Amino acid sequence: MPRNAAVEEFARLMRAMKARDGRSYEALGRRLSVSASTLHRYCSGATVPEEFAVVERLAVLCGAEEEERRALEEAWTAALRTRRPTPVPQPEPVPQPEPDATAPDSVPDPEPEPEPEPGPPAPTPAQEPAPAGPRPHRKRRRSLLVAGLVAVAGALALGAAMLPAGSPSTTAAAPQDTPAPPPPLTVAMSSHVWESGCGHTYLVAREPGRVPAPPVGADARGWAAAQGAVHGGQMLVRLSVQGKSGKAVVLQALHVRVVERGEPLPWQAYRMDGGCGGAVTPRRFEVDLDRPRPVARSLDGYDASGERGRTLPAVSFPYAVTAAEPAELLVSARTAGCDCRWYLELEWSAEGRRGTVRIGAEDGVPFRTSATKGRPAYTYDSMTRAWITDAESGQAG
Repeated sequence: MPRNAAVEEFARLMRAMKARDGRSYEALGRRLSVSASTLHRYCSGATVPEEFAVVERLAVLCGAEEEERRALEEAWTAALRTRRPTPVPQPEPVPQPEPDATAPDSVPDPEPEPEPEPGPPAPTPAQEPAPAGPRPHRKRRRSLLVAGLVAVAGALALGAAMLPAGSPSTTAAAPQDTPAPPPPLTVAMSSHVWESGCGHTYLVAREPGRVPAPPVGADARGWAAAQGAVHGGQMLVRLSVQGKSGKAVVLQALHVRVVERGEPLPWQAYRMDGGCGGAVTPRRFEVDLDRPRPVARSLDGYDASGERGRTLPAVSFPYAVTAAEPAELLVSARTAGCDCRWYLELEWSAEGRRGTVRIGAEDGVPFRTSATKGRPAYTYDSMTRAWITDAESGQAG
């Protein structure tokens, strides 16, 4: 692809994202932490961002699919390559030996000795000539080398003797890597949240006669742990995110990682209510665990408690929190076809640092949600104080 074509393709995708969002350059730039003029240069092709982070924030803010995000990253990589071509590595020059400062400029080779004229043999046996000794300048070089080694050894010994007690030795092992500082934010999590405070389903591997009455919402965690229960069909997770100081921490994205999928559990489904509802539908992140790559989609809420209902705007990233301005995020994860184990990963940035906080269940293991389709379902009859089927309660059909 020609150089200009790669940049134009990236700019076209950026303009399409901006058009989808519908905000002005100034309003959208504030959400992306860049100026309006910088964002305009990205969308016009005058400039290609040096890092993909701002492009990824735009994709998340505009609700781009995973395939669209990958296409945008490929276009950015191609455009950046045309603006910043990879230099061709040059071969390193072969180092030339340095001349010996102690050697004379030129040392003439010794003249060959004249061959003796043939004559009568000597009365005594001739002695074998002694091997030629080293040249004079080589002797000087060897002497200087030995003297230099002796001087270096003496200096090292003197330096070691002058070190104060407790000083690290020159032969000590290299210092270990300094551990990374902790994240500048805290995340409080609750995974036993019920819809409108009363609606939830648990899967339990016990017959109805061995399952106690449903608890109140505040005691749900202990009840579920005692029964070995698993969230059925849907799981609500509430996150309370707060900075540790007055300096802003920017929440960049919320990711979902499914680490294991299995067949739905063949257990009984126990509903914690006989049907309930509320006037307020909170804003939330919806997650379809059955998708190959689940995405947390931010949805509006709705408040119908007043005379005229009002929309509760969805949470959109990037989103800033401080110690005085925390944020509450509600995640609704659903499955209709698997026994899924999964994590949430909250991506953040602050003061030049970036990181990701992995969020799981209270004991650190992955969240677990299993489908309830086709499983026997029970509700609790407070009159008979027993679990009854939907047919017995009149809710079937």
